[in-house]
Amino acid sequence: MSGTERPAGPAEPADPALPADPALLSGSALAVFRLNGQFLAAAERMARPAGLTAAWWQVLGAVLREPLPVAGIARAMGITRQSVQRIADLLVRRGLAEYRQNPAHRRAKLLAPTAEGRAAVARVGPAHTEFAARLGEALGGPEEFRYVLAVLTRLSEVMDGLPDTRG
Repeated sequence: MSGTERPAGPAEPADPALPADPALLSGSALAVFRLNGQFLAAAERMARPAGLTAAWWQVLGAVLREPLPVAGIARAMGITRQSVQRIADLLVRRGLAEYRQNPAHRRAKLLAPTAEGRAAVARVGPAHTEFAARLGEALGGPEEFRYVLAVLTRLSEVMDGLPDTRG
């Protein structure tokens, strides 16, 4: 399958007056839950030698380009602000990140990686690159990998647009 073809199967229900099969929602959700677990396990294996956890790596990665408030990190990652706050506080205590003043909001400080935090993320780089290459090859190459990313991105965007899926 090339990167632009759709997978085999009906594009819509046989009768447009009927809603989509609930089994498609259940199957999609279960596949994404399993995929999330697989990605987290892979991230833990890659991050551990660098002295990080998958969660620490995620939060540090979110602020590599620019410092962000905890709420902004949480929105980007699709998790609760409280979860990010706990990780951010721990990263600060361990010297991997620091809080900075936020000129746009006095109380919502910005989280930024320290030099030590950047170095830890850089140590994950080779394992991340190697895993990306193996996964891309197993998927059938970069075109297929791009297709998978496009489908997952589309699903996330559609979910964001549904009022009963917002946190």
